[in-house]
Amino acid sequence: MHIREFWTQLSPDTQRWLMDNPGSMIVPRTMTAIFNGETGEDGAVDIHGGTSLTADDRLFIQEQARGSRDTAGEAPRFFDSVGPED
Repeated sequence: MHIREFWTQLSPDTQRWLMDNPGSMIVPRTMTAIFNGETGEDGAVDIHGGTSLTADDRLFIQEQARGSRDTAGEAPRFFDSVGPED
């Protein structure tokens, strides 16, 4: 995916899902379908219909999430995830 390029084309709900799940390494097929529908892209998917995020995609999403504050005014907390085995 190229989240940075298409960020402004994504609906607020899609942007929120990505910011709420900043550690995701793979976007599930439902969100992949929504992303492709909103951007007109037809990116590569895995055998389950999901799409792997690049390191740049994950970094961009985390930057966007840090830039948005929750209602309490606190910055979101991130937790590391472990990637799938090759």
